[in-house]
Formats: sequence, structure tokens, C-alpha cells
Amino acid sequence: MLALSNISLRRGRKVLFEGVSFQIHAGQRMGVIGANGSGKSSLFAMIMGELEPDDGELALDPQAETAHVAQESPHGSGSAVDYVMDGDRELRTVQAAIAEGEAAADKPDLHLLYERMEAIDGFTAESRASRLLHGLGFAAGEYAKPVREFSGGWRMRLNLARALMCRSDILLLDEPTNHLDLPAILWLERWLRRYEGILLVVSHDRDFLDQVCTRIAHIENNAINLFTGNYSQFEALRAEQLAQQQAMYARQQKEIKHIQSYVDRFRYKASKARQAQSRIKMLERMEKIAPAHVDSPFRFHFIEPKKQPQHLLGLMDAAVGYGDDIILDNINLSLSAGDRIGLLGVNGAGKSTLVKALSTGATLLKGERVLSKDTKIGYFAQHQLELLHPEQSPIDHLREYAPDEREQDHRNYLGRFGFSGERIFEPVAPFSGGEKARLVLALMIRQGPNLLLLDEPTNHLDLEMRQALSVALIEYSGALVVISHDRHLLRSVCDELLIVHDGIVDRFNLSLDDYPGWIKEQEEKAGRAAARWQEPPARSVNRKQQRQEQAQQRQRVKPLRDKVRRVEKELAAKRSRLAELDASLAEQSIYTDPGRKDELTQLVQEQAAMKGDIESLEWDWLEASENLEKAT
Repeated sequence: MLALSNISLRRGRKVLFEGVSFQIHAGQRMGVIGANGSGKSSLFAMIMGELEPDDGELALDPQAETAHVAQESPHGSGSAVDYVMDGDRELRTVQAAIAEGEAAADKPDLHLLYERMEAIDGFTAESRASRLLHGLGFAAGEYAKPVREFSGGWRMRLNLARALMCRSDILLLDEPTNHLDLPAILWLERWLRRYEGILLVVSHDRDFLDQVCTRIAHIENNAINLFTGNYSQFEALRAEQLAQQQAMYARQQKEIKHIQSYVDRFRYKASKARQAQSRIKMLERMEKIAPAHVDSPFRFHFIEPKKQPQHLLGLMDAAVGYGDDIILDNINLSLSAGDRIGLLGVNGAGKSTLVKALSTGATLLKGERVLSKDTKIGYFAQHQLELLHPEQSPIDHLREYAPDEREQDHRNYLGRFGFSGERIFEPVAPFSGGEKARLVLALMIRQGPNLLLLDEPTNHLDLEMRQALSVALIEYSGALVVISHDRHLLRSVCDELLIVHDGIVDRFNLSLDDYPGWIKEQEEKAGRAAARWQEPPARSVNRKQQRQEQAQQRQRVKPLRDKVRRVEKELAAKRSRLAELDASLAEQSIYTDPGRKDELTQLVQEQAAMKGDIESLEWDWLEASENLEKAT
């Protein structure tokens, strides 16, 4: 169990959160969300012991093994599979002890070490590491490849595999999908759903959070609020809470206005002074309910293109690649007004190479690129973040595209992308990846393109900005081609999918939800073992072992079955009470009798709380039932 009790944490003079208390138990998977800078990474650093809380107590079993993904890129000369196996620290300790014992002249008794090796599945460690590498997209021939020969993105995958290799009690993952393609993300989701320890994950991928998480921890206003369910359920409940908060705020403002009116009228009249002073104190004591900010802080739209030709861009009998290396061949692709295309395919299949050919023709090796004279391309790719002028500010960059506009117009435009105050005059060099991505998007949109070519536009963007981008792209009237591993974005904005694989570009006639099955089918056709989709084979056991395991199975299942029964009992009691509340609130007199006003308020509040409890218990029951079903 991990428990926070009245925790407060500051970084410098900034308070990240204070008075935070919650517990998380083995088997629970919690998504940690919040605006950039709210304290998500600092929370992880505190759990790992790198930061001390300013107040409160963090309770954690000192024997618990905590794993996280190293942010430093590895550079060693050892093999990929050995690097991943290093993630199991006890394995390496036992292996070293066995090697030392076997080399000793007196040959000490090694049977205890061999028994420990068996207990920690040490003899299958290389196989487990290989399965992790395969699941994250490494080819079998790369397992023995030196770590230093991999590119930066693949080295970060090695760090992730190493963290998963650790037989941890607590697993902390900060943006684990950043360097993964969609097939690897789908595999990681399946792996994490089977994880038996405590999982905390920071992610801006809402589909990933939906598939993995059973709890959401939302960091906001120096607090951490917990919600039961996945991200979509959090979002629905959060919207409902904000709507109720907005109604309460409106009612309170009306009451404040009424009281303030009384104070203004009578505070200087002697006969009413005492009453006026009491109302002033009432205003001071009244708890201020903050207005709800339901909408995203980012609000922008694409400028309407001045011209929208029917035929925008095409590749005819084309091949794309670099130098003499053809990556994709026999391409015939025509982009017309209104086309909304998503590109699928593993990393390295050629998606970005294809988009570069469409954008500038830079990777076109043969064939023809046909561009309409009225086509205006807006191209976004991660390398463009590096093309920003480090010494220039956001407003300096914007002036290059709109030199005749007033400064206030520039301020207003940049404000829609989260740049405000003096920030718009600061050099972009120290900006975060997310801030640079937002600026590049803002500059691209300002040009009024009628064809968008977007290569992973959501990398570095938080959930709020991703949502704002999705809304803006839905409303966009031009054509677009999108590469993204963000399934929510692809579902929202694309009408057609193309698959890039095996050196060709083909139409994908299935849905995005069918993509995992298609990947599995392709692997099976290729004659591979499809280890990405398979569970480890069960070890053969003798009858005594079988009886022992069956007894252990019954012991494991009992608390799961007890939990299902306990939740069912609580649900029945809560539903019975809700029925009583509904019956009381159905009485006409409770609304017409002034003497029952306090009773009405109490019943409404209890009804709302009861509905929340029931919804939480229903999710607990579903999770408990699924765990019981898996265990049996």
C-alpha cells in the first residue's frame, strides 16, 4: 500500500499541493493528470524519495520495489537484451553470487542460490526480456545489438522495457507512450492491465488512460482529487461537477448582489447601520465558490482558406526514400478538397517519409508530384520545433507572418494558444517542448493553409491542448493528412485510413478498433510467433505442485470473492436508501412548505452524494468481478 497523509509539497516558493491524503493498493492503476507544472513529476519524485514533502507523511513499505523509466538515454556497449535484464536487480545479484560461488575453490553449497533463482523465474529471464523487446517493437535480430547503436527513440524504449522487467511493487510511468508507435502502445496497454502491483501513470493519451486506468488523480488548485473509473468516466463526472459548481456560483453571486445592494443602501443610515454591518460580515464569511472553467483554456480555430481548389496534391507512380534506399514504392495518391486521411503503420514503415514527399517532394525518388497552383500547405513535424529562432520571442515569430497587424491583435492570437502577459516577449530557447509545439501550431495556422500535413502533432501537448486541437480540426474546412498514435484524434478528425506497410501504401478498409487484430493477423501470416499477443507458456508441474497451487489459488480467490459480496451488499443498501430519498423528493409538499426548506436542501444533497457513491460502487463491483473472473 502507498499512503499519503496530509502531504504538502512546494518547489521553490510555488505550492504544488497541500493537505493531500489518499491511499492506493496493489492491483489499482491510477492515472495522474493535471496542467503542465501542476506537480505530476514532482509527485513521482517524492514517491521515489528524490523529494521530501514539506509537510505530512508518506507511508511506503521500505521493502517495496519501485520501478520507473529512466529519462537519460543509455549509451552502453552491452546488448539490448542484457540491458533490459539489468532491470531485475535481484536477478543480477543472484547471478553474480552463483558465478562467484562456482568460481570458488572450495565450491560452497549453491543449492539455496539455485532455489532462489528458480523462485524469481531467473532461468527464464532472457526469455521474459525478449518478450518485452518484441512487444515494444524490436526485431528478433536486434536483441543482441549494442545499446549505443540504437537511435534516441529506441533507446527510450529500452528504458521502458528495463522498467517493466523489474519485478516491482510500484511502477511509475511518466508519458510512457511518447516514443511508441500504435502497435507498441496497444501491447503496453495489455501488459499493464495484467500488472499486479501499484501503477501510477502520467499520460496525455486519453485512449491509453481509458484502457489502463481504474482510478484518476486530478491535480488542480493545489489539491489532488481522486475519481473512480477511467479518463472518460472522470471527464463525464468532472463536467457534471463543474456544471453544478457553476449553478451554485451563479446562485451565490445573485445572493451576494442582493446583500451588497442592501449594504450600499443602508450602511450610512443610523437606523439600519447594525443590520448593514451584520450583512457586511456575512459577505466576508461567505465561502467564495470559484466560477467553473468548463472549457479548455486553449480556444482557437483554423483561419478559413482563401481558396479551396478541388484537386490539391497528388503523387503519381511514385517511390519515396533517401539516396538509393527506396522505402515506399508504387504510390498513387490523390488529395482532394475535404479529404481527411489518417496514416497507420509501425515506426520506420515510411509514414513520415511519405508526408515529406507530399510536403516538399524532398524524399521523392521517382514518379511525379502534382501540386495545384492554389494549394497552400501547412506542414507540422517535430523537427520544426528546432527551426524556431531561439533568441526570438513568440511575438517576434508571429510578426514575420503578419507584420501589418497591431500588437494587441498578436497578443489576442497568441493568448488562444496559452501565451499571455510578458511570456510573449521572452526568448523561446528555454520553452518546454509543449510550448514550442503550441507556437509552431499557431504559426502554421496563421498562414491559412487549405491542406494540412500533420506528423505527430500531439507529441508534447497536454490533454487540454489536444482536445482544443481536435475541436479545431473537426471544424477545419480544408483537407488534412495526419500521422498520430493518439487514437482519439484519429477517430475525431479522420474519415479515411491508409496503412503504410511492407513498402506500400494501401487503403485500410477496417476501423481503427480493428487495427490490433490486423497487426496480429499480419504477424501470423509472416510466420512469426506473435509473442506480442501471447501469454508466457505455463510450466509443467507435478501433482504435489498442482495441489499446492490449487490451494494457493483458493487462498487468492477468497478475498476477491469476499470483496464482490461486500460491494454487492453495500450497493443494495445504497440503492434502497436512494429509493427512499427519491420517494421523499417526489412529495409535492416539500417544495411548497416553507418550513421544509432545510429538509429539502438536506435531501437533495444526500441524493447527489448517494448517486455518486452508487456510481463509485458500481465501478468497484465491475472491477472486482473482472478480477475474480480472471483469477478463476
